[in-house]
Amino acid sequence: MEEILRNAHKHMAEYIKQFYSDDKDEMLGIVTKEEHTSYVTKNCRDLAKHLQLCEHDVLLAELIGLWHDIGRFRQWQVYHTFVDANSEDHANLGLKVIVDLPLFKKLDVKDQEILLFAIGNHNKKEIARTESAKKLLFAKIIRDADKLDIYRVLEPYLDARVEFGNKLRFNPATNENRFAPGFLEKFVNAEQVDYRLIETQNDRKLVRLMWVYDVNYSWTLQRIKSRGFIDKIINSLPDNEMVQKGVERLTNYVEEKCKSSDLPLSLGE
Repeated sequence: MEEILRNAHKHMAEYIKQFYSDDKDEMLGIVTKEEHTSYVTKNCRDLAKHLQLCEHDVLLAELIGLWHDIGRFRQWQVYHTFVDANSEDHANLGLKVIVDLPLFKKLDVKDQEILLFAIGNHNKKEIARTESAKKLLFAKIIRDADKLDIYRVLEPYLDARVEFGNKLRFNPATNENRFAPGFLEKFVNAEQVDYRLIETQNDRKLVRLMWVYDVNYSWTLQRIKSRGFIDKIINSLPDNEMVQKGVERLTNYVEEKCKSSDLPLSLGE
Protein backbone atom coordinates (compact mmCIF):
# COMPACT_ATOMS: atom_id res chain seq x y z
CA MET A 1 0.00 0.00 0.00
CA GLU A 2 2.88 2.40 0.74
CA GLU A 3 4.26 2.06 -2.79
CA ILE A 4 0.81 2.47 -4.35
CA LEU A 5 0.19 5.62 -2.32
CA ARG A 6 3.61 7.06 -3.13
CA ASN A 7 3.04 6.51 -6.84
CA ALA A 8 -0.51 7.83 -6.57
CA HIS A 9 0.80 11.14 -5.22
CA LYS A 10 3.24 11.39 -8.15
CA HIS A 11 0.53 10.49 -10.65
CA MET A 12 -1.94 12.98 -9.19
CA ALA A 13 0.55 15.82 -9.46
CA GLU A 14 1.16 14.96 -13.11
CA TYR A 15 -2.55 14.45 -13.79
CA ILE A 16 -3.47 17.89 -12.47
CA LYS A 17 -0.77 19.56 -14.55
CA GLN A 18 -2.62 18.36 -17.66
CA PHE A 19 -5.34 20.88 -16.82
CA TYR A 20 -3.03 23.87 -16.35
CA SER A 21 -3.83 26.81 -18.61
CA ASP A 22 -2.62 30.29 -19.49
CA ASP A 23 -6.15 31.52 -18.81
CA LYS A 24 -6.21 33.06 -15.30
CA ASP A 25 -9.87 32.20 -14.73
CA GLU A 26 -9.26 28.60 -15.75
CA MET A 27 -6.21 28.34 -13.51
CA LEU A 28 -8.04 29.81 -10.52
CA GLY A 29 -10.40 26.85 -10.51
CA ILE A 30 -7.66 24.28 -11.02
CA VAL A 31 -5.40 25.74 -8.32
CA THR A 32 -8.33 25.97 -5.90
CA LYS A 33 -9.06 22.26 -6.29
CA GLU A 34 -5.39 21.32 -6.26
CA GLU A 35 -4.97 23.04 -2.89
CA HIS A 36 -8.24 21.55 -1.63
CA THR A 37 -7.03 18.08 -2.58
CA SER A 38 -3.84 18.58 -0.58
CA TYR A 39 -5.70 19.75 2.53
CA VAL A 40 -8.31 16.99 2.37
CA THR A 41 -5.64 14.34 1.90
CA LYS A 42 -3.93 15.53 5.08
CA ASN A 43 -7.26 15.75 6.92
CA CYS A 44 -8.04 12.14 6.01
CA ARG A 45 -4.66 10.94 7.21
CA ASP A 46 -4.85 12.91 10.47
CA LEU A 47 -8.41 11.83 11.20
CA ALA A 48 -7.62 8.17 10.50
CA LYS A 49 -4.69 8.38 12.91
CA HIS A 50 -6.91 10.02 15.51
CA LEU A 51 -9.35 7.13 15.14
CA GLN A 52 -6.41 4.78 15.81
CA LEU A 53 -6.77 2.89 12.55
CA CYS A 54 -4.06 0.44 11.55
CA GLU A 55 -1.26 1.66 9.26
CA HIS A 56 -2.84 0.09 6.18
CA ASP A 57 -6.17 1.82 6.81
CA VAL A 58 -4.47 5.17 7.47
CA LEU A 59 -2.81 4.87 4.05
CA LEU A 60 -6.12 3.89 2.45
CA ALA A 61 -7.81 6.91 4.01
CA GLU A 62 -5.04 9.11 2.60
CA LEU A 63 -5.52 7.62 -0.87
CA ILE A 64 -9.26 8.26 -0.68
CA GLY A 65 -8.54 11.88 0.20
CA LEU A 66 -6.08 12.18 -2.67
CA TRP A 67 -8.56 10.88 -5.24
CA HIS A 68 -11.85 12.13 -3.77
CA ASP A 69 -12.13 15.13 -6.12
CA ILE A 70 -10.26 13.82 -9.14
CA GLY A 71 -13.45 14.33 -11.16
CA ARG A 72 -13.41 18.07 -10.45
CA PHE A 73 -10.59 18.75 -12.89
CA ARG A 74 -12.36 17.21 -15.85
CA GLN A 75 -15.61 18.85 -14.71
CA TRP A 76 -13.96 22.27 -14.72
CA GLN A 77 -12.32 21.69 -18.11
CA VAL A 78 -15.48 20.42 -19.82
CA TYR A 79 -18.23 22.41 -18.11
CA HIS A 80 -16.35 25.42 -16.69
CA THR A 81 -18.19 25.07 -13.38
CA PHE A 82 -17.98 23.22 -10.06
CA VAL A 83 -21.77 23.22 -9.72
CA ASP A 84 -22.89 19.62 -10.16
CA ALA A 85 -26.44 20.66 -11.00
CA ASN A 86 -25.11 22.57 -14.01
CA SER A 87 -22.81 19.77 -15.20
CA GLU A 88 -22.66 16.29 -13.70
CA ASP A 89 -22.05 14.74 -10.30
CA HIS A 90 -18.32 15.23 -9.73
CA ALA A 91 -17.99 12.14 -7.51
CA ASN A 92 -19.52 9.91 -10.17
CA LEU A 93 -17.31 11.55 -12.78
CA GLY A 94 -14.31 10.87 -10.57
CA LEU A 95 -15.17 7.19 -10.26
CA LYS A 96 -15.02 6.89 -14.05
CA VAL A 97 -11.48 8.25 -13.95
CA ILE A 98 -10.37 6.12 -10.99
CA VAL A 99 -11.48 2.72 -12.28
CA ASP A 100 -9.26 3.19 -15.33
CA LEU A 101 -6.14 4.01 -13.31
CA PRO A 102 -3.51 1.24 -13.32
CA LEU A 103 -2.74 2.03 -9.67
CA PHE A 104 -6.36 1.44 -8.67
CA LYS A 105 -6.23 -2.03 -10.21
CA LYS A 106 -3.25 -2.87 -7.98
CA LEU A 107 -5.37 -2.46 -4.84
CA ASP A 108 -6.88 -5.41 -3.03
CA VAL A 109 -10.49 -5.99 -4.16
CA LYS A 110 -11.87 -5.09 -0.73
CA ASP A 111 -9.86 -1.87 -0.71
CA GLN A 112 -11.16 -1.07 -4.19
CA GLU A 113 -14.74 -1.50 -2.98
CA ILE A 114 -14.17 0.65 0.10
CA LEU A 115 -12.49 3.41 -1.91
CA LEU A 116 -15.21 3.53 -4.57
CA PHE A 117 -17.97 3.56 -1.97
CA ALA A 118 -16.34 6.31 0.10
CA ILE A 119 -15.56 8.58 -2.85
CA GLY A 120 -18.91 7.88 -4.50
CA ASN A 121 -20.69 9.00 -1.33
CA HIS A 122 -18.45 11.88 -0.24
CA ASN A 123 -20.70 14.55 -1.78
CA LYS A 124 -24.12 12.96 -1.49
CA LYS A 125 -26.83 14.33 0.80
CA GLU A 126 -26.68 11.07 2.76
CA ILE A 127 -24.41 8.03 2.74
CA ALA A 128 -25.97 5.13 0.90
CA ARG A 129 -26.99 2.18 3.03
CA THR A 130 -24.38 -0.51 3.40
CA GLU A 131 -23.90 -3.61 5.50
CA SER A 132 -20.15 -2.99 5.56
CA ALA A 133 -18.92 -1.17 8.68
CA LYS A 134 -15.59 -0.40 6.97
CA LYS A 135 -17.23 1.16 3.92
CA LEU A 136 -19.31 3.33 6.24
CA LEU A 137 -16.25 4.28 8.30
CA PHE A 138 -14.23 5.48 5.32
CA ALA A 139 -17.23 7.31 3.86
CA LYS A 140 -17.56 9.20 7.15
CA ILE A 141 -13.84 10.00 7.20
CA ILE A 142 -13.77 11.52 3.71
CA ARG A 143 -17.02 13.44 4.27
CA ASP A 144 -15.59 15.01 7.43
CA ALA A 145 -12.18 15.70 5.90
CA ASP A 146 -13.86 17.32 2.90
CA LYS A 147 -16.21 19.52 4.93
CA LEU A 148 -13.40 20.71 7.17
CA ASP A 149 -11.56 22.14 4.19
CA ILE A 150 -14.65 23.37 2.33
CA TYR A 151 -15.24 25.74 5.23
CA ARG A 152 -11.76 27.15 4.56
CA VAL A 153 -12.33 27.38 0.81
CA LEU A 154 -15.67 29.16 1.10
CA GLU A 155 -14.74 31.52 3.93
CA PRO A 156 -13.64 34.40 1.62
CA TYR A 157 -16.99 34.30 -0.15
CA LEU A 158 -19.21 34.92 2.88
CA ASP A 159 -19.88 38.53 1.95
CA ALA A 160 -18.91 38.51 -1.70
CA ARG A 161 -22.18 37.06 -2.98
CA VAL A 162 -20.52 34.75 -5.46
CA GLU A 163 -21.66 31.47 -6.92
CA PHE A 164 -18.42 29.62 -6.16
CA GLY A 165 -17.31 27.39 -8.96
CA ASN A 166 -19.36 29.10 -11.64
CA LYS A 167 -16.33 30.89 -13.10
CA LEU A 168 -16.17 32.70 -9.74
CA ARG A 169 -18.21 35.60 -11.08
CA PHE A 170 -19.95 37.96 -8.70
CA ASN A 171 -23.72 37.76 -8.48
CA PRO A 172 -25.90 40.86 -8.40
CA ALA A 173 -26.59 42.27 -4.94
CA THR A 174 -29.63 40.73 -3.28
CA ASN A 175 -31.84 41.58 -0.33
CA GLU A 176 -29.53 40.83 2.59
CA ASN A 177 -32.42 39.92 4.88
CA ARG A 178 -34.21 37.50 2.57
CA PHE A 179 -34.27 33.71 2.82
CA ALA A 180 -35.91 31.25 0.42
CA PRO A 181 -39.23 29.85 1.69
CA GLY A 182 -38.68 27.13 4.27
CA PHE A 183 -34.96 27.67 4.80
CA LEU A 184 -35.25 29.30 8.22
CA GLU A 185 -37.71 26.64 9.36
CA LYS A 186 -35.26 23.92 8.31
CA PHE A 187 -32.46 25.71 10.16
CA VAL A 188 -34.50 25.98 13.36
CA ASN A 189 -35.39 22.28 13.14
CA ALA A 190 -31.82 21.21 12.34
CA GLU A 191 -32.86 19.66 9.03
CA GLN A 192 -30.86 19.47 5.80
CA VAL A 193 -32.18 21.28 2.73
CA ASP A 194 -32.31 20.67 -0.99
CA TYR A 195 -29.47 22.70 -2.51
CA ARG A 196 -31.56 23.23 -5.64
CA LEU A 197 -33.88 25.48 -3.62
CA ILE A 198 -31.13 27.98 -2.74
CA GLU A 199 -32.08 31.50 -3.83
CA THR A 200 -30.06 33.93 -1.73
CA GLN A 201 -26.63 34.34 -0.18
CA ASN A 202 -28.25 33.88 3.23
CA ASP A 203 -29.53 30.48 2.08
CA ARG A 204 -25.96 29.48 1.27
CA LYS A 205 -24.84 30.56 4.72
CA LEU A 206 -27.53 28.47 6.40
CA VAL A 207 -26.53 25.46 4.32
CA ARG A 208 -22.95 25.81 5.54
CA LEU A 209 -24.13 26.05 9.14
CA MET A 210 -26.38 23.01 8.75
CA TRP A 211 -23.40 20.97 7.55
CA VAL A 212 -22.47 20.91 11.24
CA TYR A 213 -25.25 18.39 11.87
CA ASP A 214 -23.73 16.11 9.24
CA VAL A 215 -20.23 16.11 10.76
CA ASN A 216 -19.46 12.62 12.04
CA TYR A 217 -16.57 13.09 14.43
CA SER A 218 -15.88 15.35 17.38
CA TRP A 219 -12.30 15.72 16.07
CA THR A 220 -13.63 17.40 12.93
CA LEU A 221 -16.13 19.67 14.63
CA GLN A 222 -13.55 20.83 17.17
CA ARG A 223 -11.39 22.07 14.31
CA ILE A 224 -14.26 23.70 12.45
CA LYS A 225 -15.18 25.53 15.64
CA SER A 226 -11.65 26.47 16.75
CA ARG A 227 -10.85 27.98 13.35
CA GLY A 228 -13.78 30.36 13.72
CA PHE A 229 -15.71 29.19 10.66
CA ILE A 230 -19.01 28.78 12.50
CA ASP A 231 -18.87 32.11 14.31
CA LYS A 232 -17.99 34.01 11.13
CA ILE A 233 -21.04 32.63 9.34
CA ILE A 234 -23.32 33.33 12.29
CA ASN A 235 -22.04 36.90 12.61
CA SER A 236 -22.77 37.54 8.93
CA LEU A 237 -26.45 36.56 9.18
CA PRO A 238 -29.37 38.98 9.69
CA ASP A 239 -30.44 39.29 13.31
CA ASN A 240 -33.99 38.02 13.69
CA GLU A 241 -35.88 35.72 16.04
CA MET A 242 -35.79 32.59 13.87
CA VAL A 243 -32.10 32.99 13.14
CA GLN A 244 -31.48 33.32 16.87
CA LYS A 245 -33.45 30.12 17.57
CA GLY A 246 -31.52 28.21 14.97
CA VAL A 247 -28.19 29.55 16.20
CA GLU A 248 -29.00 28.64 19.80
CA ARG A 249 -29.86 25.08 18.85
CA LEU A 250 -26.78 24.75 16.68
CA THR A 251 -24.47 26.23 19.31
CA ASN A 252 -25.74 23.79 21.95
CA TYR A 253 -25.29 20.91 19.54
CA VAL A 254 -21.71 21.93 18.73
CA GLU A 255 -20.81 22.22 22.42
CA GLU A 256 -22.12 18.73 23.19
CA LYS A 257 -20.64 17.13 20.08
CA CYS A 258 -17.20 18.61 20.79
CA LYS A 259 -17.25 17.06 24.26
CA SER A 260 -18.03 13.58 22.93
CA SER A 261 -15.46 10.85 22.27
CA ASP A 262 -14.81 9.36 18.83
CA LEU A 263 -13.55 6.10 20.34
CA PRO A 264 -13.88 3.15 20.51
CA LEU A 265 -14.72 2.25 16.92
CA SER A 266 -16.35 -0.88 15.55
CA LEU A 267 -14.18 -1.99 12.65
CA GLY A 268 -16.07 -4.96 11.26
CA GLU A 269 -16.25 -5.76 7.57
